[in-house]
Amino acid sequence: MKQLTKAEEDIMQVLWQLGEANVAAIIEELPEPKPAYNTVSTIVRILESKDFVDYRKEGRGHIYFPKVKKEAYSHQSIHKLVDGYFQGSFKSMVSFFMKKNDITLIEMETILNELQKNETK
Repeated sequence: MKQLTKAEEDIMQVLWQLGEANVAAIIEELPEPKPAYNTVSTIVRILESKDFVDYRKEGRGHIYFPKVKKEAYSHQSIHKLVDGYFQGSFKSMVSFFMKKNDITLIEMETILNELQKNETK
């Protein structure tokens, strides 16, 4: 699976949230300052060429929808992060965030409880 640019990922987030949308609806969901219609249209076509988005024709326009599930992209992105910055070690990644105080002890306990639940399944 290909990696997305920040702009492409922003548009995918909107499509994952909405399920499907035309370019105008995508723009409506993006934060200020809103990008130009042509810019969003171009990015959507790039996402289509990367096989992340497909469309159906509706009247004179197109309704775009994601072909890649958010969970699949998130999983791939996390693994790329762990491999690229933490030598493939989730333990190193968690340790890094603990040292930087980005994860509280309560959050860590919650994560451990979730992991234990998943192990017993």
